[in-house]
Amino acid sequence: MADDVGLGAVASAHRRAGRHFEAGGLTSFVREEGQGEPVVLVHGLPASSFLYRKMLPELASRGLRAVAFDLPGLGLADRPGDFDYTFAGLGRFASAAVDALELDRFHLVVHDAGGPVGFHLAAAAGARIRSLTILNTVVSMDRVPFVMELYARAAAGREWPAMPAPRVVRRIFRAVGVADQSSLTDADIDAYRELVLRDDGGAAYLRIMANLRRGHVDHRAVVDSRTTPYPVQVVWGVKDPILPIRRHGWRAREAAHVPAISALPAKHYLQEEQAAAISELVSDLAARSRGDLSPP
Repeated sequence: MADDVGLGAVASAHRRAGRHFEAGGLTSFVREEGQGEPVVLVHGLPASSFLYRKMLPELASRGLRAVAFDLPGLGLADRPGDFDYTFAGLGRFASAAVDALELDRFHLVVHDAGGPVGFHLAAAAGARIRSLTILNTVVSMDRVPFVMELYARAAAGREWPAMPAPRVVRRIFRAVGVADQSSLTDADIDAYRELVLRDDGGAAYLRIMANLRRGHVDHRAVVDSRTTPYPVQVVWGVKDPILPIRRHGWRAREAAHVPAISALPAKHYLQEEQAAAISELVSDLAARSRGDLSPP
């Protein structure tokens, strides 16, 4: 099929495990697993729903319905040249996606640049959020910490590739992405790269990176557990060199006004090495939102 063009075995298997759907006038891709209360998993950069493939069965085994979809410009979603590739634009698409997927109320998990996207969604649909789990992301965008932003700005208008050669991407992912090197194969990393590049060579991805500072919104209101109608938790890969816990983790905890961070022995892509632990925390928070568990 056309979607398999340029994709290796791992990325092709990922495509076959999900389905396409229409939202906001675009075609995107979603993977779902399990029954019960939905858990919407929002990915960041340079990623897609592929990031959550290990969490899908873990959440399903805990009686939840895991839902991970691709944001425009990434993964197997459409990549129109005239789309609003700001966090606000991506957040509006996320709102359209949960409507298209007929998710009435849902738990929300956000990561990396998917944090601001998910926070836009929470601001628009606060009454529909059952709980919020924050994974290694930023609440305040006063300083953008995503290292590829500088590359994207330099690449604008030049014939530079959106992603380096496979061997370079593997080295970067292993350095900043995972502490447990056995949790990620070279083929997995290649799939991340392929799902960024696809048929536009990653042009849409560069547009997203170049727009990170546009339309900045302070999202502290949607994460402040003292006033939100849903419980909030902060979960962090404590070995993350991109968003160190001492700076960004503690900022997230302070903004959320939660007593502690759930610290996991992982780097930035903690879903790759701590899928079961994260899923257990999400499940516990879901139970607390129903009143089945007391706050810690």
